[in-house]
Amino acid sequence: MKPYAAITFLTQFLLVAVLIGVQFPARAQVDPSALEKGRRLYLQHCFACHQMNGQGLKGTFPPLAKSDYLNGDIDRSIKIICEGLSGAITVGGIKYDSMMPPVVINDDDAASVLTYVHNAWGNTNGPISAAQVKSVRAKTGFATFEALSDAASFRPLPKPPEGFNLREVARLPANGTRLASNGKGTHLYVMSGAGDVHRVDIAAGKVRPVFKAVDYAVRRTNDIWPPVISTAMTMDKEGRLYTVLNQQSAATKPIQNHVMVYRSSGTSSEGDPINLRLWYETNYPGNPAYIHAVENLAFGPDGFLYMGNGARTDSNEANGDPNYFQGGETPVTSSMWRIDPKTEPPTMEIYAKGLRNPYGFAWNDKGEMFVTENGPDAHAPEELNMIERGKHYGFPYQFADWTEKAYKHTPDAPPGLVFTRPIANLGPDGGFDGKPMFTFHPHSCPGGMVWLGKDFPEAYRGTLMLVRFGNFIRDKGDSGFDLLQARLKKNSAGVYEANISTMLAPLGRPIDIVQSGPGKLYILEYTRPTTPAFSFSMPGRIIELSVAK
Repeated sequence: MKPYAAITFLTQFLLVAVLIGVQFPARAQVDPSALEKGRRLYLQHCFACHQMNGQGLKGTFPPLAKSDYLNGDIDRSIKIICEGLSGAITVGGIKYDSMMPPVVINDDDAASVLTYVHNAWGNTNGPISAAQVKSVRAKTGFATFEALSDAASFRPLPKPPEGFNLREVARLPANGTRLASNGKGTHLYVMSGAGDVHRVDIAAGKVRPVFKAVDYAVRRTNDIWPPVISTAMTMDKEGRLYTVLNQQSAATKPIQNHVMVYRSSGTSSEGDPINLRLWYETNYPGNPAYIHAVENLAFGPDGFLYMGNGARTDSNEANGDPNYFQGGETPVTSSMWRIDPKTEPPTMEIYAKGLRNPYGFAWNDKGEMFVTENGPDAHAPEELNMIERGKHYGFPYQFADWTEKAYKHTPDAPPGLVFTRPIANLGPDGGFDGKPMFTFHPHSCPGGMVWLGKDFPEAYRGTLMLVRFGNFIRDKGDSGFDLLQARLKKNSAGVYEANISTMLAPLGRPIDIVQSGPGKLYILEYTRPTTPAFSFSMPGRIIELSVAK
């Protein structure tokens, strides 16, 4: 599973349909306000792995609902929150061997989220106090919250490549998921997973709010709030800001995911976009576990708006929740959309198909489109694809260059359907191990991407720069947490291949990158740690990589 992405990790990080079907036992000793606080904290820190209904992901992330492991030892569950967990465990008769990082929250917040987990989905263990948490924490490797917080502090910046400078621009108040530039090199806009937008002044490093999702987002009866995923934002040449909220609604069954694109109109006296209003909306069946939805949008050189709408499944499986559609992908999911922004109302076409989680977009000087894509829970490589109109890129039938099925339930491809393979990585980095990989380490979560032009040194001109969020599902070693350079060249068959090398590492789960001003790149770190060892919860920063003068 990915974020948000990655990130769908990224891709699904703030999915909030958690509440459907959750019932709490009527226990007077459990404070309702603690349950509500714990629910919010669960959405922020826990659900991406353990899912909205506490069912986890079989064989990958253990369930919390009616869990023998959870309910068998309350102090053990407190210790896991405070210290993390690694190594094999057995839950409900199934072996799990993933890693859970410690959650960087204080004793009071830890008590609230534990109270919620221990009293939801059929668990009836009563309240857990901050004093209990403090007592158990004192016996862990991080004896106090302050010790854990210090261990999860901002890391020193890595050494920049020769000919470049690297500096910290700003530390963020919330986990950022997308960057947008005003195109003038003076300020940036950063979007959080909750849909809030802040302005960052590049020179001064000052951060201030511009939009809050609760103020601009359309809310209707039976909406499941807050939005499912908010990881898409861009600006057009006129300075209009576009954001996307993927909002689940229980107004009808099966529950629907509403893609809602908002566009600003007008500019404030300080040069910021104003009047963010609903501009385009469509919907399709949601999913309680996977809902990558729209995780990126960007304008191509043709003036059209491209939107990557990811898969609603991991690989076309049913989900088992009767509130949700039990089929696999739909005609509009796992696809690239294209909208002509000049049409009123906007109309959408399916530009390409077979994309599980298209996350980063970039166009070269020939107008060719390249996209990073996050793969399945199965140990398949992540992908870099060149997207062409009308082509199919394999999902859910095929991943990378695999010829075998990823799962037993993987459907057979329709007769005659032709797949376009990802770009081959010929090394030396990013997943290359003596033979071409299509394209990156499994689970390394490639994210935002830019194409470098003439304002960069000759060795970098005409190449792609992309960030990798880092492995979400534990595998052999750590992968990602870096900035990669991809040098593209067509082979004798006229097909692009890439030589990929590491440009900057380690980074704190970098999720997006933009260019703003000649020779300047801005990297959005989602969080602070530079390995999977800690929680995703500590907000990251923006750093500037610039050509040395």
